Amino acid sequence: MRWIKGLILAIILLVVLLVGILFAVNNQQAIALNLIWLELPAVSLSVWLLATLTFGVLMGMLAMLGVYIRLKARLARSERQNKQQGKELDQLRTQEFKELA
Repeated sequence: MRWIKGLILAIILLVVLLVGILFAVNNQQAIALNLIWLELPAVSLSVWLLATLTFGVLMGMLAMLGVYIRLKARLARSERQNKQQGKELDQLRTQEFKELA
């Protein structure tokens, strides 16, 4: 089963790589980007599109970092409470056995 998962992953990566190569080959037009206050050099369209995709992914990850940290803290707090309640439950069980004996 594990080798099937690896094979499927390898096929998906190969397809993504092939699509990326075709994308880069079909978008070779050099475009200078003007950002109102900054003129960027002329580079192929595929480079600009991939750069903006990468920038967007990084900004999305940065935006979600606060939510991730808050959820990790909540999980740690819940695990501590769960551990404490488990200890209390064990104490109550042993106390019940002591009372019966």
